[in-house]
Amino acid sequence: MNYFRFIQKYKRFLAFGMLVALFSSFGQTYFIGLFSAEIRAAFALSHGDFGLIYSAGSLAAGVFLIWLGRYVDRLDLRLWIALLCVAAVAACIVMGLAPSVIILAVALFLLRLTCQSLLSHTYMTSMARYFDSGRGKAISIAMLGHPIGEAIFPLITVTLLAFLGWRDVWLIYAAIGAVLFLPIVLWLLRGHGERHRDYLARLAAPAAATREAGRQWTQGEVLRDVRFYLMQLAMMVPAFAFTGLFIHQAHMAEAKGWSLAWLATCFSAYAATSIVSSLTIGPLIDRIGATRIAPWALLPVVISMLVLALFSHPAATMVFMAGLGLCMGMVFTSFTAIWAELYGVRHLGAIRSLVMAIMVLVSAIAPAIMGWLFDAGVTVETLAFLFAAWAFAGWLLLLVVFKRWKASPLGVSEA
Repeated sequence: MNYFRFIQKYKRFLAFGMLVALFSSFGQTYFIGLFSAEIRAAFALSHGDFGLIYSAGSLAAGVFLIWLGRYVDRLDLRLWIALLCVAAVAACIVMGLAPSVIILAVALFLLRLTCQSLLSHTYMTSMARYFDSGRGKAISIAMLGHPIGEAIFPLITVTLLAFLGWRDVWLIYAAIGAVLFLPIVLWLLRGHGERHRDYLARLAAPAAATREAGRQWTQGEVLRDVRFYLMQLAMMVPAFAFTGLFIHQAHMAEAKGWSLAWLATCFSAYAATSIVSSLTIGPLIDRIGATRIAPWALLPVVISMLVLALFSHPAATMVFMAGLGLCMGMVFTSFTAIWAELYGVRHLGAIRSLVMAIMVLVSAIAPAIMGWLFDAGVTVETLAFLFAAWAFAGWLLLLVVFKRWKASPLGVSEA
């Protein structure tokens, strides 16, 4: 089924996934990083101080995610997403009203937990769970909410900050979430009960009748699979590098001689290449599987980081951001689909909560470590070279892992 027919048939649920991905922007690093200079000035924080607070909030969010993430397997999706929407709006309000560093830390924790972690976890799990043969296309379409947010929110935010205080901007986004996002997302989930019954019927069908039959790994079994940890060593590269650079984007722009407004404009290149790569990779995943594609998602990181390390011309910003977008389009699509291929879908929420928690924890330590390194005089170029080497090593590791274990669609390894 081509994209047009696929979208026509499942337009409501795909729109749900895309909208949830869009609203998760309010907890993403690139979005919070847009306010970093104002926040540091308001609370008299250094790069390292802000990075430490951000890391502490993200670490706490990662720990809670392991526990809360499994509820997407247990609660009705409509109730679950309604609770998340209310919590996300509340997080934006707390951020806008934060009177002290302690409340700032609480706000960052809530934003990272509700928006970045749980909303992203929910739409990714839903797309992977409720689609079988079209899983790759569903994920690639739903994740378009991320590049759309990356294309519009930096420009909107920079424009709003030119006329309003940073606190007012957060309250505006909270109002948008309450007035628009919550009612629309619940409307898009009308009829979800029938979809869930079809999913349960597929799981109960004989093995010859469905791809999803067979071994359905539990969270505990995944934790005992060595392959899982080897994959994480490679997959954490984008989470660490992108989070650290985006949260300190004001410093990166200053160090490279780029204006923050120009960097915000270049997010459009990031969004464009992310969209193109995701829509291209989705059908390939349906055709040949995510395990054959996932390793190649790291090569654009190598190129982007070498550009960042070697060039300072404003045009390099566009190339750098385009490469990161190419990577993220491939990462979101292939790294989301891969867990259903390897471990099944019955306990996918619990399994993906582990994956998301690891990514959140990695993302959490990146701002603090990079903030301290910047305070100590380590240059952006030095870190870029290190990230390029890590990404190249991760590419090789994933190639070896999937060749050695020859992962099957049902998650049975040779180990």
